[in-house]
Amino acid sequence: MNTQFVERNGHHRQTGKAATSEDTAMFREIEETLYTAVLSDALDEIGHHNCAMRERMRPINLNTRFAGWARTIQFQDMHYISDDPYHLEIEAMDSILPGEVVVVSTYESVRNAPWGELLSTAAIARGSRGAVVDGLIRDVRTIQNLGFQIFASGIKPVDSRGRGQVIDYNVPVECAGVLVKPGDLVVADYDGVVVVPLEVVGSVLQKARAKVSMENKSRAELKNGAYLADVYAKYGVL
Repeated sequence: MNTQFVERNGHHRQTGKAATSEDTAMFREIEETLYTAVLSDALDEIGHHNCAMRERMRPINLNTRFAGWARTIQFQDMHYISDDPYHLEIEAMDSILPGEVVVVSTYESVRNAPWGELLSTAAIARGSRGAVVDGLIRDVRTIQNLGFQIFASGIKPVDSRGRGQVIDYNVPVECAGVLVKPGDLVVADYDGVVVVPLEVVGSVLQKARAKVSMENKSRAELKNGAYLADVYAKYGVL
């Protein structure tokens, strides 16, 4: 993974990790062969019990499925229009690297709808694999037509101007009850969103692959009429 930096506030700020070809192959493997439930189980096994986002986070498309490195953005509610309300928002969006999932924290705001058609278009152009917005979104029909994959907690047709603005990006944020750090692995499917801390990605994927293998064998035997008790005793998964 390559690291890029941007000059900000007088110092060089790390802006993310561009996905390598190996990363992209891993994302595709996760999307095609794994799923959030088995990743959550694997995280539980190694003591990470709070990595699944809250149940109110839902996809705008039935077949939404993506994996990628976290690019975090922090919004906060505003009750006035600042002199340059979009400065950090534009900077954050332009900093997205290929292979990243945009993770937007709004402190669970129901006032501000920070994500819409234009941010989706910008994210696609930067190579983003999807977005997770712990807040409201708009322009949903257009986003669906764009094919951009996104999870959000609700929909409301309001602009962010005067209601909320970006205060920082590529910093640790809390999104739907989960602490997300830049570069963590974010995986989403219809069951929800799971965040795998970067430092345990290898061990979690290894455990998840092993469990999927056992689940596949269990499923085959159950379809052939085996009793659940016998199958569980044999494979130890449920």
